[in-house]
Amino acid sequence: MMALGLQGSPRKNGNTSFLLAAFMNELEKLGAQVKVIEADKKKIMPCTECSVCEKKGFCPLDDDMKHEIYPLLLQADIIVAATPIFFYSVPAQLKALIDRNQALWARKYKLKLNDPNRKWRRGFLLSLGATKGKNLFDGLHLTIKYFFDAIGTSLEGSLTYRQIENSGDMEKHPSVLKEVKEKASYLIKPFLGRKKILFACRENACRSQIASAFAQHLAGDKFEVISGGSNPASKINSLMVEVMSEKGLDMAFRKPKSIEEAVTEVKPDIIITMGCGEKCPFLPGVKIKDWNLPDPSNKSIDFMRNVRNEIEHRVVNLITDLSVAQIEPNV
Repeated sequence: MMALGLQGSPRKNGNTSFLLAAFMNELEKLGAQVKVIEADKKKIMPCTECSVCEKKGFCPLDDDMKHEIYPLLLQADIIVAATPIFFYSVPAQLKALIDRNQALWARKYKLKLNDPNRKWRRGFLLSLGATKGKNLFDGLHLTIKYFFDAIGTSLEGSLTYRQIENSGDMEKHPSVLKEVKEKASYLIKPFLGRKKILFACRENACRSQIASAFAQHLAGDKFEVISGGSNPASKINSLMVEVMSEKGLDMAFRKPKSIEEAVTEVKPDIIITMGCGEKCPFLPGVKIKDWNLPDPSNKSIDFMRNVRNEIEHRVVNLITDLSVAQIEPNV
């Protein structure tokens, strides 16, 4: 599973950095693959309110949001936002990142597309402020609540700390490490024990992406799903994206990756190949099954729909079979 931290503070090695690092370290100890985005170090243009995203589902601005941050937000199983309080909200760098997720809001509410991981992704808020005011975090909670809703993430709780102003204050806090450990354990608990499935094809641009999306959407609480290709393409198949949108599933911002990269991130319990003679690495104890599906690349949209429907049928059966067999890897 992948846990993504969003570092909102522009101050290097400050109290927010300590708090986020402590939380992400606990998640990593519990088995998460951890990544952190430092908002102030990324090229994030402010939203220009051009409304293109509400019509097309994509932001026209060309920066790190497009090339890195949108894909990571949708790949993550866990998202942790960490921020100091700036005028009862977040610093400008993190606010720019949040505002640009109007594009994901539009895909969800205007285009009626579902991110396959939306039902399972969990989020958490970490924050601190210099004063002891009763309403110090009220504005922030509203901002994060609606930000998480836009990116398909449930807000599962928060840790907030008042009167944190001087360097080292957070590190000296008497209960912070205990609280971080408890909340990190709570946040990751639903993902522990999931069996891992790798769907593999040649380019990781079509069939394996379809299979992984259906499996994630239908049973992401039971299975951790990854995909890869023996010869990954530069981008996913646009016709595949179209036919999956007919099922209400959003395939935007997905990037093909190699089988080797996929298994480096997650060691699968079972590998399902699509029928192109994919060269999968030898993994002791891992069962490989081949579905022998036709390649829909450069075929008609009706051909793509037929392949999509067959993959959906097989994924449903796979989920049933693995569940009946108590999810044993050698089914």
